[in-house]
Amino acid sequence: MIQFEFSGTVVEHQGEKASWFFVTLPDDLAQEIARFTKGMRGGWGSVKVDVTIGATSWNTSIFPSDDSFVLPVKKAVRKAEGIDHGSEVEITLSI
Repeated sequence: MIQFEFSGTVVEHQGEKASWFFVTLPDDLAQEIARFTKGMRGGWGSVKVDVTIGATSWNTSIFPSDDSFVLPVKKAVRKAEGIDHGSEVEITLSI
C-alpha cells in the first residue's frame, strides 16, 4: 500500500441527471500514481483507493481525466465535512 497526502479544490460538474463533485489530483501525484498502477487498473482506467477527508474515510476509485486523475467526493462525505463547490480540502489517499 502506498499513501499520499495533498490538498485540492472540490469542483461541481453538472451531469444530465445529477451533479457530481470531484477533486483533480495534482499533476506530479497523478504521474506517480499512473506509473505505480500501470497494468493494475480497472474499467475506464480506474484505480481503487481508500480516502480520508477530515474525520470521514471511505473506499472509492479515482478515474483518469486529461493528464491527471479525478477523485469523486460523494454526498455523504460532503455533508459530514461541510464541503461544497469551491471548498479546499486536505486529502489522504491510499492505494
